[in-house]
Amino acid sequence: MAHPQMFDDDDPQLARLRKTALSLPEAQEKVSHGRPAFFTKKIFAHFGGTRKLVTGGMEQHPQALLILPDPMDAEVLMERPDAFVPMYLGPTGWIGLELETLDENDLVICSPIPTEIPHLPVSSANCPRRTEMPAKD
Repeated sequence: MAHPQMFDDDDPQLARLRKTALSLPEAQEKVSHGRPAFFTKKIFAHFGGTRKLVTGGMEQHPQALLILPDPMDAEVLMERPDAFVPMYLGPTGWIGLELETLDENDLVICSPIPTEIPHLPVSSANCPRRTEMPAKD
């Protein structure tokens, strides 16, 4: 049984993500579990997600960017007020960020994109790379 579509194809935040993600060489889009996913050989970003609340309920994040950052980057990203751990993907290291909080200069995919694709430019204000992070004592 196919999953129901859980996104609006005309969503302006999805259009922003598509423009950025599909600008990468060989990047493609597919619908996975009812939501857009962007991939080359492996998925590197999802559009939209759900967070499980401690009360047992669920909170929808229909305009979120889900990424699988390096563990050191994830620690920094999770300090953002818009960051959340998505259901199902969260236990394997994926995190969610609200796309509306990322402006055009900061819309980045700061995940370990497959090695044949270079990382998009990263703004140190929103997604510092390991080389920009202070050393831990």
